[in-house]
Amino acid sequence: MQPRIVVTRRIPDPALELLARAGKMWLSPHDRPLTRTELQRSVSGADALVTLLHDRVDGPLLDAAGPQLRCVANVAVGYDNIDVAAATERGVVVTNTPGVLTDATADLAMALILAVTRRLGDGERLLRARIPWSWHMFFMLGTGLQGKTLGVIGLGAIGQATARRARAFGMNIAYTSRRPAPREVEAELGGARRLPLDELLSTADVVTIHVPLSPNTHHLIDAERLRQMRPEAYLINTARGPIVDERALARALKTQELAGAGLDVFEREPEIDPELLELDNVVLVPHLGSATVETRTAMAVLAAQNVIAVLRRERPPTPINPEVLDPAGAPAPGA
Repeated sequence: MQPRIVVTRRIPDPALELLARAGKMWLSPHDRPLTRTELQRSVSGADALVTLLHDRVDGPLLDAAGPQLRCVANVAVGYDNIDVAAATERGVVVTNTPGVLTDATADLAMALILAVTRRLGDGERLLRARIPWSWHMFFMLGTGLQGKTLGVIGLGAIGQATARRARAFGMNIAYTSRRPAPREVEAELGGARRLPLDELLSTADVVTIHVPLSPNTHHLIDAERLRQMRPEAYLINTARGPIVDERALARALKTQELAGAGLDVFEREPEIDPELLELDNVVLVPHLGSATVETRTAMAVLAAQNVIAVLRRERPPTPINPEVLDPAGAPAPGA
């Protein structure tokens, strides 16, 4: 009997073709997030789920799928939408798609840094509004990056890739993380300095966030932390929206306690705090960190490869809860 594979929303065709050959695939006919009821109905009897960041996978949903469920493959590097403990308790392997989106997300982080510090959004809005203008020495002055400090919150793969790009623009690197980066990484980044978060916030010219969302990082950047930043500083977030208190950020930008911000993610996507939409000193883009054809295809293919490996009782490429696997690396019997 062919395994049932549920794909909650359309993903690139190369991944769908792999999954169609691996089992009986059900693909949502809706080009939108499924409602909770629709999601519970669709997963019934599934052996594997391919989920996206807007799908909440918790104990009740796993139970709705049934005891034969073996794998949840999340097409994202973050997995805050999945209750991993509940999946582990039920012997379900959870996988994600790290690595393949590192460069695309770092590119976007650097693009946001440039856009907000050089006022590119302001300039485009002015032209599109057909407002008369003429060049002069003080027209739409922005801020240069050379010799400035980029503060990286979380020097993982994406944080490192963003720092490398910033180095090419002449920036110095400071970072905060649970553990020191390897010495060779610090050396490659021009002698990157590891600082406590409070010191990093109070000294960096640009702060960029690259940590996963967890109970410990929810509102990591709140009103108090925003006040620690310099009035000339900028905040960039391409990680997860709830890491930043969006309302507090809007207030800090409105009162010019902060020079500007660049956001790719939001607390209650797709909603955005209305105050942010009224401000010119923030660049807003709709969760485009991994949005290249090459990257989204690679993410989907990796998710499909994870599913196929689990269904074959082989070790998946990128498991989140490897304790569910037996010592040989395959899904444990009964999982």
